[in-house]
Amino acid sequence: MEGADETKFAKLKRFNMAMGALHAIQGILILFLSNNTSADVNLTLFNKEPDVIGSLPLGAMVAMFLFASAIAHFSVSSPKGYPWYVANLKKGINYARWLEYAVSSSIMVIVIAMLCGINELSALVLIFSLNATMNLFGMMMELHNQTTEKTNWTAYIFGCFAGLMVWATLGIYFFGALLESADAIPPFVYAIFFILAFFFNIFAVNMVLQYRAKGKWKDYLYGEKVYIVLSLSAKTALAWLVWGGTLR
Repeated sequence: MEGADETKFAKLKRFNMAMGALHAIQGILILFLSNNTSADVNLTLFNKEPDVIGSLPLGAMVAMFLFASAIAHFSVSSPKGYPWYVANLKKGINYARWLEYAVSSSIMVIVIAMLCGINELSALVLIFSLNATMNLFGMMMELHNQTTEKTNWTAYIFGCFAGLMVWATLGIYFFGALLESADAIPPFVYAIFFILAFFFNIFAVNMVLQYRAKGKWKDYLYGEKVYIVLSLSAKTALAWLVWGGTLR
């Protein structure tokens, strides 16, 4: 990475700025085009019936994960952020990516969880935290392997386990509802569940290809671009599926 052509980084900077704009525009559109649909949050205490303690506006939550990505892209393209971004990419790590994913993708899984019928506060907190942990293990994978002669997959395996438990929890509610009634899950939630499960797994595949240095993935910057495209694709799919299903 030390001898990487600086023109590649300049192109990547412009790419980040464009991706930031696409995320921001979508976030603004979601806010302006969405109705006021919200999802209740319950708290269940010992020997008591669940109490509704508040509600989360779905439109605002969708906009939040889009804006989180926009902020990250603009930050690494800024005069102060860009040199830091480039220096880290040359070492094979992108701290901004993992920190942003820890926030944005965790909001995404909370939206999916609530659409699958999970609305208990403690469950939502744990799902958010476990998903964030998965992404922080991604950061640890890149950080740790800067000092190893041979790729160490420990952090990757732990991250995959955390991610698997998130989707296993979502699946319990999703498929459990289907066992109760074939009409329990709206069609747009079917699409959300399977499409987003696919995207979340492709992120893990991209990391494997980077560390295996397969084909174009021999260049770390190629894998970085794939992460950026996957992030935009996953967030765009979730945002407009939610909007089309319940926010329009």
